[in-house]
Amino acid sequence: MIPIRDRNPSGVFPIITVCIIALNVLVFFFELSLGHRLDDVLFQYGVVPLKIFHPADIPDTTVNAYFPFLTYMFFHGGFIHLVGNMWYLWIFGDNVEDALGRIKFIVFYLICGIGSAAVHVYINKQSGVPCIGASGAIAGVLGAYMVTFPRARVLVIIPLFIVWQMVELPAIVVLGFWFIIQFFIGTASISAAQSDGVAWWAHIGGFILGIILIKIFPKLRYLHSHRQR
Repeated sequence: MIPIRDRNPSGVFPIITVCIIALNVLVFFFELSLGHRLDDVLFQYGVVPLKIFHPADIPDTTVNAYFPFLTYMFFHGGFIHLVGNMWYLWIFGDNVEDALGRIKFIVFYLICGIGSAAVHVYINKQSGVPCIGASGAIAGVLGAYMVTFPRARVLVIIPLFIVWQMVELPAIVVLGFWFIIQFFIGTASISAAQSDGVAWWAHIGGFILGIILIKIFPKLRYLHSHRQR
């Protein structure tokens, strides 16, 4: 299922969501300017499990091993990677920002990103591949949206062989299905001989963390909660 938009307008302009998207786009343009230096920068600022568990097995780096837990979520591995992540954030981020308030949404987003990276590192202790991308933090937004607006209608495209069907479904169905896919592929990847390069467990960890945090975060405001449909 590919989400197109939701029918759950937020009460205010989502300035933090827009700023996060803009920052990710700017960092991507920075990546494009690096040329042959890109791989080294991603190794420095991406989350590399070996840096945490086996630092003696990697070359010396100029960046502290834990600083990338913050920076990794603003780098992306390509245009499609960037657009896919920002599309999900654009659709679902405004309502979570509205529910939490701007400052707490920033904290929520960063904690989800950091926490999802920690899950990825724990599951992939032997990996020397940098983990980059906003998908772990955005997965937290998806988890928060699902439990906060479970009945909000989401317009999705469902590919059915050569026919693509467009339907409206409740958010709990759309995002619940998304999580199930992540969980099954992530579970299968643990025993796989080779990784496909996708940080499935970062998605899983971020989603669960988002559900937890949206329940325990003090709300600055909770606008239009009656709009759950």
